[in-house]
Amino acid sequence: MKKVEILGSGCAKCKKLHQQTEEMIKKMGIEAQVEKVEDITKIMDYGVMMTPAIVVDGEVKAAGRIPGDDELKKMLS
Repeated sequence: MKKVEILGSGCAKCKKLHQQTEEMIKKMGIEAQVEKVEDITKIMDYGVMMTPAIVVDGEVKAAGRIPGDDELKKMLS
């Protein structure tokens, strides 16, 4: 099972990325645990300075933007 973390303070873009990620996981039919990380210390531990960011299995895949559907699909597969 993949571990997916959405890093962000709870802004509109962070919420959109979280929703988009949940929808893509359902669409792809993969097993993944999605966690929202709002703790600024944890976010900075990943070296992320701009949110939203997406982390898959401990690796930062994108930061400071919302990836498109095709890019998100690659990150999750």
